[in-house]
Amino acid sequence: MRRSEFLRAVDDEFGARATSVVSDLSLGGVGYRTAAQALAAGVDPREIWLALCVEADVPEERRHGVGLLDPRR
Repeated sequence: MRRSEFLRAVDDEFGARATSVVSDLSLGGVGYRTAAQALAAGVDPREIWLALCVEADVPEERRHGVGLLDPRR
């Protein structure tokens, strides 16, 4: 997962709350850092996304394959 895909996935899942979720929510899966802090520290965006999903109780079916752009036709 690329950083841009991570940001799209967060926007899709959390909508208007996306910015505050990334900057305020402490994620145990990445050392109790926020997603923004983890990104700045170079943690893999996929690892951050999964930690965010666990912390925010995102259903399994919405955790995989999100953030990807639709293929060009």
